[in-house]
Amino acid sequence: MQQVGAVLRAQEVAAVYLVHGSFVGPDAVEVLGALGRAFPEAAPAVRRVVRRVVEQMTGDVGNYTESYAHHFETGINRGACSYYLPVRLFHWSSENHHLGRADGAVRLIDELASLELRPPQRVLLWGHSHAGNVFALITNLLAGNRRAVEQFFQAAEIYYRWPIVDCVDIPVWQRVRSLLTQDHPPILDVPLDLVTFGTPVRYGWDSAGYSRLLHFIHRRAACGISDYRASFPLQLEQVLSAAEGDYVQQLGIAGTNVTPGIFSWRAWLADRRLAQLLQAESPYEDPLARFRAGTIVPDEGTTLLVDYGEPEGNIAEHHAGHAVYTRKEWLLFHAEEVTQRFYAAAEARQVA
Repeated sequence: MQQVGAVLRAQEVAAVYLVHGSFVGPDAVEVLGALGRAFPEAAPAVRRVVRRVVEQMTGDVGNYTESYAHHFETGINRGACSYYLPVRLFHWSSENHHLGRADGAVRLIDELASLELRPPQRVLLWGHSHAGNVFALITNLLAGNRRAVEQFFQAAEIYYRWPIVDCVDIPVWQRVRSLLTQDHPPILDVPLDLVTFGTPVRYGWDSAGYSRLLHFIHRRAACGISDYRASFPLQLEQVLSAAEGDYVQQLGIAGTNVTPGIFSWRAWLADRRLAQLLQAESPYEDPLARFRAGTIVPDEGTTLLVDYGEPEGNIAEHHAGHAVYTRKEWLLFHAEEVTQRFYAAAEARQVA
């Protein structure tokens, strides 16, 4: 990890962000979103408490914890003779729908813009599960033309701006909207290196919105089917034992969203409007057709199909093969693969 840190600093990586997937965030059922509107001063404290409860319950099973981030950060900064490289946790609501991921994308853009970095400084983002689709939305927002960006914010406007009274009650959305409609916001000049772990194929990527893109997918050999396709129909005993790898990555495709809760009719309406914009096919189409297609490899970036071995414990411990990516014992392997595939060539050119 010390060597990994040296490579990251040589390539001017200014920060590393670890972003969790769905259902392990501080507002997976949107309760805090509603409370935050009514009691904005109390919302951050409540989120911190909920996040700690989640960490105590899940540990590093499908979740990036403070312990994991500390382990990562300590390793890459050991023996550092230049600047200290922070490893930060970024939390989003983790709601499994378009609006939840869109809100995560907007908030992460706001976080990155607040760093006020300048080239050649760059940021390395690690995203587990649907956090990778948060990244995909970010690439489209950063690379999209002004009309496309406005369509996105208009579709979700009912969520962050009260109708009739025209009052913005989630200012981060308006702040990022203003930022991205500038002629050339500074964040566009900061290279983003994106790594996803078990991300279901959901949204497209815009190559102009990122610098490098790498995907890790847990995949075990299956008889009679290509390594890059998932088998269907599924057998229950296979899912329970994660026999072929990550089944959540296979099943979390379009058509498997959870509708926003009853706490906010505005969120429900914004999610429907975003679905029409982000999901090219009908949101009501039978998802069985998509499952049969067996698509697990994204169209962009480099995908590594990794056999992490047979998981230990029951499905609650391995999440149908989806929890392996965030375990500490695989951190060094992931970090070395990322630095080798992202930065080794650039480092060799600098030496030459």
